[in-house]
Amino acid sequence: MTTDKLPAPAVARATAILDLIARSGSPQSLADLTRALQLPKSSIHGLCATLERLNLLTRLESGQMTLGPHVVMWSNAFLARINITQEFFASWDEMRVLPEETITLSVRDGQEVVYIACRNGTRPLGYTFKTGMRIPAVYTATGLAMLSTLPDQSVSRIFSGPDTKWPEPFTLKGLRDLESLMSELNAVRHRGYSIDREGVREGMYCFGAPVFDSHNPEAVAGVAVSILANEAGEALERRAGLAMRKLADRLSERLGGLTASRVAWHHKSDIG
Repeated sequence: MTTDKLPAPAVARATAILDLIARSGSPQSLADLTRALQLPKSSIHGLCATLERLNLLTRLESGQMTLGPHVVMWSNAFLARINITQEFFASWDEMRVLPEETITLSVRDGQEVVYIACRNGTRPLGYTFKTGMRIPAVYTATGLAMLSTLPDQSVSRIFSGPDTKWPEPFTLKGLRDLESLMSELNAVRHRGYSIDREGVREGMYCFGAPVFDSHNPEAVAGVAVSILANEAGEALERRAGLAMRKLADRLSERLGGLTASRVAWHHKSDIG
């Protein structure tokens, strides 16, 4: 790979150093890295010094470099996400909640949710969820479910900070400002599940619930089911919402976390 043609060559070169050390399975000297990567020694030296200060590399007494402890944190976070995905499918297979409908699992990344597992149903929605898809959290059921577990101050910082702007809406039905978002999150906390009424796509409703693990008081993921808006009614909406609560609680239990019914969820907005 030619790193100079990438938008941020320094990042690519740093990644190449980490990749090389990881693949080698043994500590590498600056000379080893320079020879293998065919980069200037001064460049390798500067990059390694920066990576060392960030705890991404550790310099041994011999002067050789090995992966640092910060990489382990990333690895654990990745493995935890994979574990959530595996447990999601296991829970779904056990329960078979709303088997014909589309079920999704996502995690939050700043203002967005990232879909990490999708089980598209047999009923056509006119919309296909894909793993890796990113959508503004304020327009999704999983995003609203996860945001509802944060203190209001945290939500405000995410969407009204000095360097942030409101996400571009997908439809005319999406939430338009922080005030409407706070009102909706309060409704989610008291209702026990979230509702996206055509915020992602016109003609599609989604119902979501938060997933907790054993380490975090705030949701680590969210699950949701999608149905056609013209089929939605009070009875079906409640069935779908409670089904997602049930699925989220089962998944939370598998992850060693508390179920939503046992978390002081609806009091989250009062936490400073």
